[in-house]
Order: sequence, then C-alpha cells, then structure tokens
Amino acid sequence: MLDLTGILEGPAGTPYEGGYFRVKFNFTDEFPAAPPKCHFVTKLFHPNVSSSGEICVNTLKKDWQPSFGISHILVTIKCLLIYPNPESALDEEAGKLLLEDYAAFEKRARLICEVHAQPKVRPAEFNTPSASSPPTTTLDPIFTSPSSIPAPLRISSSPPAQAPPPSSKAPSVIANLTKATTPPPSIPITPFQPSVNASPLLSTLIPPNPAASTVLQPSSQAGNIGLSPGVSTPTDSGKTSGKRVNSVAAGGVEKKKKALKRL
Repeated sequence: MLDLTGILEGPAGTPYEGGYFRVKFNFTDEFPAAPPKCHFVTKLFHPNVSSSGEICVNTLKKDWQPSFGISHILVTIKCLLIYPNPESALDEEAGKLLLEDYAAFEKRARLICEVHAQPKVRPAEFNTPSASSPPTTTLDPIFTSPSSIPAPLRISSSPPAQAPPPSSKAPSVIANLTKATTPPPSIPITPFQPSVNASPLLSTLIPPNPAASTVLQPSSQAGNIGLSPGVSTPTDSGKTSGKRVNSVAAGGVEKKKKALKRL
C-alpha cells in the first residue's frame, strides 16, 4: 500500500499542457513526521526538477507538516509547473534559459513534453464517467435477447415472493378439531321374533305377530289356582296358534293338579 504513484495533468497555458507526468512516492519510517521522498518518473524540462527527477519544493522540505496529505503534495507540484522558481534551480540550464529567453525555454520544454509525456491513449485514471449518464454493463454477444440469458444471470425488478403470514384462525381450527367429538354410529336394534319352528313356550311369550296377541288370564273360580287360556285373535296362522296355546294350558293344569296331590 506504500507503493504509490501520482499522475499530474499538465496545466493549460504552460509548455506542459497535454502531457501526463508521473510522480513516485517513497515513504520513510519517519512518515508522517517527515515528508516522503518524491521524484518525477516522466522526463520534463523544468528549472526545479533535476535530470534524475528530483523535485525542489519547500513543501517537501522545511515547510512540511504532518497534517499534509498526498493530495496536498500533488497540488503543490502542479503549482510548481505553473510558476517555476529559477532562483533555486536544480537544473541550471533550464533556470538560465527561463531567465534569459523564455521563448526558447518554452519551445524546448514543449518538445520534451510531446516526446515523453504525451501518450497515445489518455490514462484510464482520468476517464471519469459523466454524472448524467449511468455506467453501462456490456454482456457477452451470445446473450442477444433477455430470453437467451440464463436464469441465474437475469435480474428481476419484481420483489421476491414472501411466504403468507400464518393465519390467525389456525389455532381455533385446530382447537375445534381436537374438541370435536364424533357420535358413535347408531346400531339398529330389532326386536327378537322367533321363527315359525320355535318352541310352543316362546311362541306364547313373544308372539311372532304383534297384531295377534295371546294373554293368560286367571280363572274366575275362587280358589282355583289354575290358569285358563285367553282369547286368541285370528291371524294368518290362527289355527296353529290356538292349538299351541291349548296344549300349553292343559299341560300346566296337569302339573298343578299333581302338585296339589303331593301337598
């Protein structure tokens, strides 16, 4: 970072106009308490610049201050190109010619500037873009249209898609789902109906057809414990039901008689 080279553009109206002069900076260990050592890399004809490029200016000697920066040094040297000081000349020939014949001095200084300080191409450091025109970016010729530019190289003006904010209804929906109860499935219960081939006792207790019911009623005679058959309403199988009831009733009376005899 200490290897610095400054470039000065020749001031207009001087023999150095149109030239670009390079100044090399050599910083010592005493910097910034002591000034850096500076010399011209580009050759020029000047009373205060030696043939080796050494610069004679008070700013780089007794007038140096630690607050001075590189830009201050370059401005001072540029002022020296405008106003040479022949009284403290390092190049005696240039100083003498400047005092005796300024036209000859100017002609020689301009010639040396054209030979050594005027490059064919202007230094890139002075090609500053204008403030009105923004910098342009040149793409490879293969990218002739936006559609041919690969996706990673494209620049979209639309803002990036953002994930939608979490819905405030989500917790309530989850709570409702957790609290919701599903009623048990209803199982149809059909009353038991014996088949036609069931036993006579079951047929008596649960008749197959609710329309035709058979009821056992107590006897009207006092003290008679036996049961008499009730009236049977006619059904599709009325005959069969009447016979079964009579047989059951008769068997019951016989059992009761036997029980009374035992007593």
